[in-house]
Amino acid sequence: MTKPTINYLEILKTLRRHKVDFIVVGGVCAVLHGAPLAAFDLDVVHSRETGNLTRLWMSFRPLGAHYRIPARQTEIPGLSELASTGHHLLMTRFGPLDLLGAIGKGRDYDQLRNESVEMQVGTGLVVRVATLECLIKTKEESGLEIDQAALPVLRRVSEEKSKSSDF
Repeated sequence: MTKPTINYLEILKTLRRHKVDFIVVGGVCAVLHGAPLAAFDLDVVHSRETGNLTRLWMSFRPLGAHYRIPARQTEIPGLSELASTGHHLLMTRFGPLDLLGAIGKGRDYDQLRNESVEMQVGTGLVVRVATLECLIKTKEESGLEIDQAALPVLRRVSEEKSKSSDF
């Protein structure tokens, strides 16, 4: 079985082309902040505003998006599902994409927006990314084993960044 090619940049470009409002969180966020971690999927918290949900839904066709759980592999989330705080684990032609209505202790797009920064991630591509401090908080709140394992690395990156900004 061939492993799918993962190209997070193409997923981000497609979402931006469709003017989707989202914040990158999870492993890709950590990597963008300089953490030496592996990212196995692209996690984004999307705005649940009606117009944004429509733009997000319209991005599914060019992404080739569908659920990646076996029982629903031919389906895509509907607008009412995207409006929930739940998680939608999708596969795209560029790799796995997790759409999250909220993370941590119910932090949604509106709450995370003030704890995020714009970051250039490709030529001419700027996306909103959770701050490192926010990422650490949400991983502490989740209690998941995988998140707990990443915390020492994230804290160390944060310490190193604060040292370098002291100069």
